[in-house]
Amino acid sequence: MKSTLRISLKSGERIFVNGAVLRVDRKVAIEFLNDVTFLLENHVLQPEQATTPLRQLYFIAQMSLINPEGAEQSIAMFRKSVIMLLSCFKNEEVLAELKRVDALVTQGRAFEALKAIRGLYPIEDRILNTQEMTPATIEQIRREIAPW
Repeated sequence: MKSTLRISLKSGERIFVNGAVLRVDRKVAIEFLNDVTFLLENHVLQPEQATTPLRQLYFIAQMSLINPEGAEQSIAMFRKSVIMLLSCFKNEEVLAELKRVDALVTQGRAFEALKAIRGLYPIEDRILNTQEMTPATIEQIRREIAPW
């Protein structure tokens, strides 16, 4: 058996565990005794927050964790989105990290992929603010990979 994982939650906080959403009514510590797929509420991106290409990619990847029954469909959409983003970004650091993120998702390590995508947000913000990507390119990406 692997080592246990202990998570502390505040009153009213939610956690997404194997597709279920749990909300605690008081401060509590949860100890996972086996492998489990989970997301803490502060790591869950809401649809209206997916306003940039990488945030949209994050949203798609998180759906494979939040909705295990639809994981296959989410991963297929993720793969198409990564391919498109690889053709749109020119920043070498972003391109290398997107390839690593793709490999993580392929290996079933979506949680680690989410963390890596979050790490790219500052670079993406800089790119979008300096117009390294044209507004037309950004809009095209949004239309093609937006999951809603």
